[in-house]
Amino acid sequence: MKTLVQIAHFALLCGAAVSLHASAHDGAGQETRALLLQRALPDLPGKTGIMATVRYAPGQASTPHEHPGSVFAYVLEGAVTSQMEGSAPVTYRAGQSWYEAPHAGHLVSKNASATKPATLLVFLLTGQGEDILIARPAKP
Repeated sequence: MKTLVQIAHFALLCGAAVSLHASAHDGAGQETRALLLQRALPDLPGKTGIMATVRYAPGQASTPHEHPGSVFAYVLEGAVTSQMEGSAPVTYRAGQSWYEAPHAGHLVSKNASATKPATLLVFLLTGQGEDILIARPAKP
């Protein structure tokens, strides 16, 4: 049986991924996002499960943001530095993961390397029809 990581890699290699829309991450120089799966959850009425990848070029970073639902992130390749509001930055390497509580401020999310790409596999649980990403102003 194939593992989830093998399936995610296969989907990306086959071009099965489509663009994941989240305006706070769109634009030149931003990370590349790909929606792998989005499904209404019959056992959790009103909730949607989303699986996506986020790919950072060397040295690339996201803008500060939050998500209205729970997020589980798994590093597929490279290393990603993540800092949640109220916590110190942590660098996660391939094979490591973290959880983000709903509406937790994600102040830093960046590729920890200036020379190698990094890719995350992300699972989100959110309300149907909700924006999955909310931009946060950077703190001075």
